[in-house]
Amino acid sequence: MRKTVATTDAPAAIGPYSQAVWANELLFVSGQIPIDPKTGEMVGEKAAEQAEQVLENIGAILGSQGLSFANVVKATVFAKDMNDFKTVNEVYARYFTADPPARAFVEVARLPKDVLVEIEVIAVKG
Repeated sequence: MRKTVATTDAPAAIGPYSQAVWANELLFVSGQIPIDPKTGEMVGEKAAEQAEQVLENIGAILGSQGLSFANVVKATVFAKDMNDFKTVNEVYARYFTADPPARAFVEVARLPKDVLVEIEVIAVKG
């Protein structure tokens, strides 16, 4: 089974991709950046502020499918600056409170719209 996901509670895709895609029992959530879905505007000038909005967007996508952060089994954090590791982790820890998923945290040269943080996740149903 393959099914694409779209919710107005999270920002629309800014390119030729889906917000998320179901593949059997796995939900692959595309990388989210700190865009407010209500205004379409970028949120935050600091990595922690941006991480908060990114995780809110991910939560909206998960919630639209009857899932929560507890269903996430893998996350990848892309950051413009590895020096933001600590502050992004502090925000991240508020969303993954118990049994956090496997994760990679990667510094990258540039992200869409020149944001500081992008996060993608994989969640499992059940």
